Amino acid sequence: MIITVRKLVKRFGLKTVLRGMDFSVASGEFVALLGPNGAGKTTFLRILSSLSRPTMGQVSIAGFSLPHQAAAVRRRLGVVSHLPLLYGDLTADENLRFFARMYDIAHADERISDVLEMVGLASRRRDLVRTFSRGMQQRLAIGRAVLHDPEVMLFDEPHTGLDQDACQMLDTVLQEVAARGRTVVMTSHDLARVGDLASRFDILSRGVITSSIQRSDMDPNNLLAYYRQAIAEA
Repeated sequence: MIITVRKLVKRFGLKTVLRGMDFSVASGEFVALLGPNGAGKTTFLRILSSLSRPTMGQVSIAGFSLPHQAAAVRRRLGVVSHLPLLYGDLTADENLRFFARMYDIAHADERISDVLEMVGLASRRRDLVRTFSRGMQQRLAIGRAVLHDPEVMLFDEPHTGLDQDACQMLDTVLQEVAARGRTVVMTSHDLARVGDLASRFDILSRGVITSSIQRSDMDPNNLLAYYRQAIAEA
């Protein structure tokens, strides 16, 4: 398993968000993590991305333990979260160049140009990111996440703030990432989109995984009914 989580607990003061959660993902799987607001999806992805520390439990990614080996884990991750994690006073090109140096990317100029073209920002590469719309910043955040071709990609509601063309671009990126055998964990409320993308659907409710099903074992058109039943039974 490339991701292994055992007995994960996360508390904020007296509030317990994750309650002994178990979760595992095989290399190359595309897992859609579904659940109602407040279920702990974003908290869980922040722990996987090393942006938050667990209260208790074990988390391992690509053989490295969190939080103790966070630096090694980060080199193997691409993350798209609610925050773009970009530098507003740098241009799009400069942002990607900074991350290319951090990840020691060979042939950085070519790779940066390819990524900017992929996310539809080639014509804005010299513009400051603080002048970008929310959707454009999200496009560049996607480019930042895929720049170093990471083994594991984490997406937290990545379609939020994107127009229809950008959503289609993201779907194409996700399909290409999956086709290359990379591992993807994505939270989403857009069941129609994840039904066409993910190979597995996990329901997170009340701080634990309450249900999990492979795409091959269900009709993706019935995902909404499956989701509602899983939540009702949780």
